[in-house]
Amino acid sequence: MTGPDDDSRSMRERMLAGDLYLADDPDLVEAYLRAQDLATAYNATTARERDRRHELLGELLGAVGEDTGIRPPIHVDYGSQIRIGARSFVNFGLVALDVAPIVIGDDVQIGPNVQLLTPLHPLEAGPRRDKWESAQPIEIGDNVWLGGGVIVCPGVTIGADTVVGAGSVVTRDLPAGVLAVGNPARVVRELPA
Repeated sequence: MTGPDDDSRSMRERMLAGDLYLADDPDLVEAYLRAQDLATAYNATTARERDRRHELLGELLGAVGEDTGIRPPIHVDYGSQIRIGARSFVNFGLVALDVAPIVIGDDVQIGPNVQLLTPLHPLEAGPRRDKWESAQPIEIGDNVWLGGGVIVCPGVTIGADTVVGAGSVVTRDLPAGVLAVGNPARVVRELPA
């Protein structure tokens, strides 16, 4: 990871590379404000405004697959780094902090109040006080089910067909085709195909 003071790249370039950056950079602040405007508009729609919701999600997110539904409210940092596949369903209250990419596969089920958290902050007091941060991507495979209140930490990959029990905190990668529960989430058994 490149240090905070020895880099000539823009803060956006540093953020996209997963290196330390400052979020209060004017370019990043503008991208954040745009996302907040779009998320606020999306969250204000009614269930009858399907076309408007689809239009707003298309502007907010990096990609949204066919027949995917997201129930408001949704909360994001930038939105543009979130890609969600086809036929997926996201229940109320998703928090997807997309400082790094968040890739969600096809046929994924996400329960209410799930948090997908890519940001990291330095353990050292000085850089943290100076507001440096970084991020690691999250990847969720096809046909995954995240129960209500699941928290997925930075840098985690969840394999296809895996189920994560409600309230679990996923701190490490999970393989495909398993049931994982707890804090931290641990695999309790394999699931039938």
